[in-house]
Amino acid sequence: MAEHIDCVVIGAGVIGLAVSRALAMAGRDVIILESEDAIGMATSSRNSEVIHAGIYYPVGSLKARLCIEGRKKMYDFCQSHGVNAKKITKLVFAADDTEIDQLKALQDHAVMLGVTLDWLDAKQVRQLEPNLKCSAALLSPDSGIVDSHGFMLALQGDAEAHGATIAFKSTVTSGVSEDDGIHLTVGGSEAMVLCSSTIVNCAGLGAQMISHAIAGVDGGSIPPLHYAKGSYFYLSGKAPFSRLIYPLPGTASLGLHYTLDMAGQARFGPDIEWTDSLSYEVSLERADQFYDAIRMYWPDLPDGALRPGYAGIRPKLQARGEPMHDFEIQGPQETGIRGYWTLYGIESPGLTSSLAIADYLAEQIL
Repeated sequence: MAEHIDCVVIGAGVIGLAVSRALAMAGRDVIILESEDAIGMATSSRNSEVIHAGIYYPVGSLKARLCIEGRKKMYDFCQSHGVNAKKITKLVFAADDTEIDQLKALQDHAVMLGVTLDWLDAKQVRQLEPNLKCSAALLSPDSGIVDSHGFMLALQGDAEAHGATIAFKSTVTSGVSEDDGIHLTVGGSEAMVLCSSTIVNCAGLGAQMISHAIAGVDGGSIPPLHYAKGSYFYLSGKAPFSRLIYPLPGTASLGLHYTLDMAGQARFGPDIEWTDSLSYEVSLERADQFYDAIRMYWPDLPDGALRPGYAGIRPKLQARGEPMHDFEIQGPQETGIRGYWTLYGIESPGLTSSLAIADYLAEQIL
């Protein structure tokens, strides 16, 4: 016998928590199904914790729109909820004169998105960051860092205060669309069947697997998933920069950049490693590539200064060598099931965009 639930959100990462909060605050009865035993155990806790300004993404894309909206919402939310967040600014640099035109193009693109970046020549950069070697840089005044776990706890608190509940260790194993709603079989210590008229799949790396497991979902609507692993290394010793430091972006990532956490610990990463497995081990063999890449803009990096940190897996929709894909947010028209919504490819800037993604989805669902 199926238990009837108004609204089910699958996944208690930052997106699932934000969506649950938005729906609960709108008056929906929400249950969150999470396969792990705590919130944000995968992609949401394995990233740079950067609040992005929204300068890299195509005009008109969901990534551009939701990142810019989400950044403003995040700063306001963090201030009102006592979550640690700082606008420490960011420098995106041209390593040498051959990259100047590309840097200018990025500035022009940001203007089209409505984001202002300040141009700095090499002398001006040295005045701000004496250790940074480059030919020029763009200063992003709205970029910052956030305590991502504190942010997720605040989202959870808001959602639960408005009646949402989380069921941990609850893995969706299958589902089927029936006349009275979508029936989900949920595994765990006590397997159960839930029936709901509204299901939102925010499972991140598991989103495609869950859609394939629900009978009736249009298989052609489910995009392929590619794992792109990113490793981070911590810096031993004094932090060389006070701002976020980014090279020009590549086609699959924003480059091997420098960030700080809320405690002032310096770290470098992520790199990109296409993989077929969900392994979060940081290989010491990758350290040589980190030293080479970092010394392009910080020549004084001492030998032995990097120590393994952590790794994350980006849920990429593009294969190796393809251009970056947009977020994919599908509703019943695409999925083929009434009441079934799903999100694919929510990688960077997913954290920054989370509140805007939630509002965007909630508006469509409600």
